[in-house]
Amino acid sequence: MTVSALRNEDARDEVALATALEILQERFGPRFTRGLEIRRQHANTTTWLPNEPADAVVFAVSTEEVSDIVKICAAHRVPVIPFGTGTSLEGHVNAPKGGVSIDLSQMNRIVAVHAEDLDCTVEAGVTRIQLNNNIRDQGLFFPIDPGADASLGGMAATRASGTNAVRYGTMRENVVRLTAVMADGSIVRTGSRAKKSSAGYDLTRLLVGSEGTLGIITEVTVRLHGLPESVAAGVCSFPTVEDACNAAILTIQSGIPIARVELGDAMMIRATNEFAKLGLPETPHLFLEFHGSPASVAEQAEQFAAIAQEFGGGEFASATRPEDRTKLWQARHDSYFAVKGLRPGDNIQSVSTDVCVPISKLAECVAETSADIAANGLIGPVVGHVGDGNFHTQLLIDITNPEEIAKAEAVISRMNERAIALDGTCTGEHGVGQGKRKYLIKEHGHGLDVMRMIKATLDPLGILNPGKILPDA
Repeated sequence: MTVSALRNEDARDEVALATALEILQERFGPRFTRGLEIRRQHANTTTWLPNEPADAVVFAVSTEEVSDIVKICAAHRVPVIPFGTGTSLEGHVNAPKGGVSIDLSQMNRIVAVHAEDLDCTVEAGVTRIQLNNNIRDQGLFFPIDPGADASLGGMAATRASGTNAVRYGTMRENVVRLTAVMADGSIVRTGSRAKKSSAGYDLTRLLVGSEGTLGIITEVTVRLHGLPESVAAGVCSFPTVEDACNAAILTIQSGIPIARVELGDAMMIRATNEFAKLGLPETPHLFLEFHGSPASVAEQAEQFAAIAQEFGGGEFASATRPEDRTKLWQARHDSYFAVKGLRPGDNIQSVSTDVCVPISKLAECVAETSADIAANGLIGPVVGHVGDGNFHTQLLIDITNPEEIAKAEAVISRMNERAIALDGTCTGEHGVGQGKRKYLIKEHGHGLDVMRMIKATLDPLGILNPGKILPDA
């Protein structure tokens, strides 16, 4: 769906909406608001998709309150849109049909930490940094790191991953069970804390990645890991993006248990240098991290250095001091803001998008995408979690220039179609939201019919985050 096509064409029942909002205002008092600025803050703010605010925002503090809100909205057929921290990149928190945004950020209790079982239960509004600060003293950490300090509920809803996914997996592998409010307001708790189960349908996996369209996640139990004894991070330069990708591919295929391996092309390195003062050569680089004992970390770094040399890589500069590692990874996480500095201006909009392909196809997909961006005269650095075949580009577009918008939309479309043609996916971690709905037709075919049946069964009134994931029939 193009930017211009994102608009609400469905008639609304204004009387029913007004009744629902009046009930909610009386029930929640100061935690209910219709202020425009707060409503806009709870709609999309991170891409060029239009900001489509809900009619009201309610700040919930418990699963039971979320249930009450949904029951009131269901009775009057008013849409509900869950909101965590608002860092998603595909318009997930927009309200194209209006309705009520349910802010879960105040649901931020760490319910229980089971250190002996390596898991913990948190409310949906707990962020990854908050959780890791809480469990660090117990020698534990939660590895999923999408860059932004996202909420755990939002990360589960979008099936997020990030820089550590190559070793520790994504939210799909790290969510043990969850609590969700369904479309009728009923509360469902999926699964147990057992490490495995064959009892019934896997409702946890059904809701993880459903983007609030099947239920509103209010509580999550996640896997934890022990803090590694030793950590080494570093960077390595390469002559070309293909060389860097091929070095990453061979590293994975060689069985080296690398924790992170991130790609930045030459333009991305230039932006990062200017933003974070790293002083790296302006050529493609891999950012890497190794976990384990001091001996195993040293061995992994040595093995990678040998592979890098095969592809013209420069010296692998390793950093073991925590402050040096933090500076390196903070620079990587700040790439979104660094890239915006490449083309400042009030009319310039940043458009971040991702795809994921089998790692054997990674170099091909990245090279063709970069060439396509350059051929159209656009600015779009490439960065990626190349250890699992996932990469991003961030286009800087003058939103007052229709020709430039059209070129960008065409480049993004070809990037998604290219990934799908290579047996990949239109999104490795950003999710579908509004921006990638049309690509699901080619990616899933008749599988979309099954998804629509599930949606119709669990949300017959269509009130849960409407206009997301499923393309119009």
